[in-house]
Amino acid sequence: MSLISLLLDDYPIHHQRGPRRDMAPLFHPEEALQTLVNVLNQLPQVEKDTSITVDKDRFHAKIDVQQFKPEELTVKLNDDNTVTVEGKHEEKQDEHGFISRHFVRKYVLPDDVDAKKLQSALSSDGVLSLAAPRKPETKQVDYKQIPILRTGPIGNKKTGSQANAQKEG
Repeated sequence: MSLISLLLDDYPIHHQRGPRRDMAPLFHPEEALQTLVNVLNQLPQVEKDTSITVDKDRFHAKIDVQQFKPEELTVKLNDDNTVTVEGKHEEKQDEHGFISRHFVRKYVLPDDVDAKKLQSALSSDGVLSLAAPRKPETKQVDYKQIPILRTGPIGNKKTGSQANAQKEG
């Protein structure tokens, strides 16, 4: 029996078939729907606008950091081409008590991305963007072109001693 049919039927689950007309329903469909909505609202929220794209031109990551001030965020590039983004703020009081938040997110940059040109930007709506261009493709050189210099005629030149002998004679 499906969950929906159990929620919508007006009888408890016992060893009988068909609805029991002598009992009130265990719950109403509207109450079941509201309970489901309440449970879903209590689940951790999926970060909006968090994504990674690597296309032919660049590496690009977007992270939703709207709950952090700019001074509470750090972006570090490690020697192993790993980018670490961290957000942390101290304990704050809100209407329910005290809360503190801390996250660390790491990205391994692809080998063909120029990590030295990594940039970060924070939008006014709280989305941190990381971007780095791909390295230009380098073709392996199998040979080196040697330029040809043009000179005057070489064929009938006399050596220095022969030229001196002609001048004397």
